[in-house]
Amino acid sequence: MNDRFVVSRRRTGFGDCLWSLAAAWRYAQRTRRTLAIDWRGSCYLDQPFTNAFAVFFEPIQDIAGVPVVCDNQINQFSFPGPFFPLWWNKSPIECLYRPDEQIFRERDELSELLESQEDSDANTVVCDACLMWRCDQEAERQIFRSIKLRSEIQLRIEAIYREHFRDHSVIGVHVRHGNGEDIMAHAPYWADPELAFRQICAAVDKAKTLPHSKPVKVFLCTDSAQVLAQISDAFPSVFTVLKSFQAHQTGPLHSAALGVDGGSSALIEMYLLGRCDTVVRFPPTSAFTRYASLFVPRVIEFDLNDPTRLILKEQPITDVLA
Repeated sequence: MNDRFVVSRRRTGFGDCLWSLAAAWRYAQRTRRTLAIDWRGSCYLDQPFTNAFAVFFEPIQDIAGVPVVCDNQINQFSFPGPFFPLWWNKSPIECLYRPDEQIFRERDELSELLESQEDSDANTVVCDACLMWRCDQEAERQIFRSIKLRSEIQLRIEAIYREHFRDHSVIGVHVRHGNGEDIMAHAPYWADPELAFRQICAAVDKAKTLPHSKPVKVFLCTDSAQVLAQISDAFPSVFTVLKSFQAHQTGPLHSAALGVDGGSSALIEMYLLGRCDTVVRFPPTSAFTRYASLFVPRVIEFDLNDPTRLILKEQPITDVLA
């Protein structure tokens, strides 16, 4: 382990966490730094000093040659200064609260650093902002190939796979609704909820018409019990992962109120979507389906400028299996 670090700090949903981790890893690889995965204060846990990475993923010491710190020993770490962005050179007490405008400023500063292909003079670079789209797809694939889910989560995935996937061509459908939260960039896709529902159904129908070598099944992942009921009415044979929902319009599934099971359910759905034959992403701006989009042969997305238009993306099987 060297004395220069990149710290990937995220407390958000797993899609954001993993995509931002890929960007931090790529920078650590390029600048020969140690990567620290700091997911303390995770939205999936109510223990502020527990590193969520170690709760949901197996311990790991390196990722493709980059040394990694990823467990609760991070509580004893004292990262060396100076720091980048400059905010982190303040005293620990002053750093506790960062206004939104500071977080967005850091996101832009980090983006500029990552895209410049240069190194920082700082001994520790703190990546505590959303860094989606700030790395190449191969970096994302490398992260997913290198980290392993906890065995109990993987066993649940394999059990569901044997029951529903093994002898079928599965169409995975992810519907990010928000259930009352501020869904920001996703909001335009829900400007007309009735149209959104028709779009989703049209995408599933289109997916069914594509060539399939086995009987077809539809797998639904959503954060809304209301959406689940609507899609199930339209496609009675749809199957889902059994999980808890928040009450109607009370917020997202990435919530400490749902406990560790909430985070485990999210990862089970995320990784099962990656084993489908076709995946429908609604909206395609959701980081949750980024994993599936990297590994699934066919992805159906939506054109916000032309809501009636479905976009079918296909990738060579060699890229999927790489």
